Amino acid sequence: MLPPLRPSTRLLTDSFAKKIIDESFLLLERIGVFIENEEAVKLLRGGGARIDTSSRRVFMPSTVIENALSSAPRSITLFNAAGDRSFIVGGEEIHFDPGSSALRLFDHTTQSERAPQTRDLIRFHNLVDHLDNFHFQSTGLISADVPEVVADCYRLFIALQYCSKPIVTGLFVVDGFKPMVEMLSAVRGGSEELRARPLAIFDACPSPPLKWSNLTTQSLINCARAGIPSELVSMPLTGATAPVTLAGSLVQLTAENLAGVVITQLASPGAPVIFGGSPSCFDMHTALPPMGAIETMMLDAAYSQIGKALRLPTHAYIGLSDSKCVDAQAGLETGIGAILGALAGINVMSGGGMIDYESTQSFEKLVIDNDICGMAYRLVRGIEQRDEPLALELFSETNGEVDFLTHPHTLLWHALEQNYPQVINRDGYEGWIRTGKPSLADRASQQVTELLSENPSSHLPEDLRRHLKSMMESHGREFGAERLPDSD
Repeated sequence: MLPPLRPSTRLLTDSFAKKIIDESFLLLERIGVFIENEEAVKLLRGGGARIDTSSRRVFMPSTVIENALSSAPRSITLFNAAGDRSFIVGGEEIHFDPGSSALRLFDHTTQSERAPQTRDLIRFHNLVDHLDNFHFQSTGLISADVPEVVADCYRLFIALQYCSKPIVTGLFVVDGFKPMVEMLSAVRGGSEELRARPLAIFDACPSPPLKWSNLTTQSLINCARAGIPSELVSMPLTGATAPVTLAGSLVQLTAENLAGVVITQLASPGAPVIFGGSPSCFDMHTALPPMGAIETMMLDAAYSQIGKALRLPTHAYIGLSDSKCVDAQAGLETGIGAILGALAGINVMSGGGMIDYESTQSFEKLVIDNDICGMAYRLVRGIEQRDEPLALELFSETNGEVDFLTHPHTLLWHALEQNYPQVINRDGYEGWIRTGKPSLADRASQQVTELLSENPSSHLPEDLRRHLKSMMESHGREFGAERLPDSD
């Protein structure tokens, strides 16, 4: 049997990608990067970087970068909460997860945005647990009913209870890391077990241009030493916080991410790290960063190609929309992004459910996006050879007069050959009329209701849930939060 061709796309020639990488090396060596974290500065000095103490600027010779790249793993394996299902992050493997850290939730009934509450977080994670095409979950909503200083821990606390999938998360405050890793370790069964079977990815975002803050740098160091994968999320805005040309912004993004790779590898050689980002082609007319712009998606696909050339796993915020509701714009921007990202082989694609410039989650859009992700998975499987010969024997059986609809060959292969979406409407016109002429958003809302019809229940044992609750309450008290919302 002939192996299938995996469909793919590239936006850069090999020589152009190399030129971008070479210039990013020169940028780090000649211009350097601002590092706010003192521990990281010490690591970099000991690792061969030159430090300008007055400006806190770090200059990295090419040998320092090359050494870091040589020790960074080419792929990472994540595990679900039970530890019985694994996911490879690297090569051409692709995975989708919902967009994270949304400040607002779009309410389908009122057609307006509102601040999420604890109950919304519970429903969100329970919903993600039902959507098979999202391999990972994310700490997708920030709860407005807890103090901001403990919000990073609290959203992880909810996620661990109500969804069993690996988690993409991150820090809001430096002090959040310790309780978060303790909760992850408790679910996994210990810190060494967590190192051996990672359950979470922590996002870490440099500040454009060419800056790593104290918070994000400390996250890199802490995660590296705990064996937790860091996802580098460089965020250049073309013409605003980065060069206006796509190629110039790619140089900046690559340099910022390479600095992050160096820090992780100096903190712990071999530490898992992902080459990612959330760039945007800044809109000069609106002064907003459109995530649904085709140029933004081009940046994502191009830097993924660069990450692969550096032999690193890749990530992008792609497959989301700038629309303010679940409409045609939301579908077209999300669909284009998800398909382009899949063809580019981006390993982790974050953004499902998101609208309004990466700030708002929609349960209905999340359900629709689950179907879009299913189409993307089907596309990259390509066209496979099922038989030898391909079809000749089927026609030979009856001299070309074949009832394919009832043929055993059709019954054998149709489920593998075709992707069947859950909410995308493929009924005929009369069927649509009979069901009340629902829009796609209406159909998605109905599925949300059906999937969340029962009260959400935790997949964790009760004693472990009580232990996590005790840990969360203790952390809350440290910051003056004497009482947290009921999460049962």
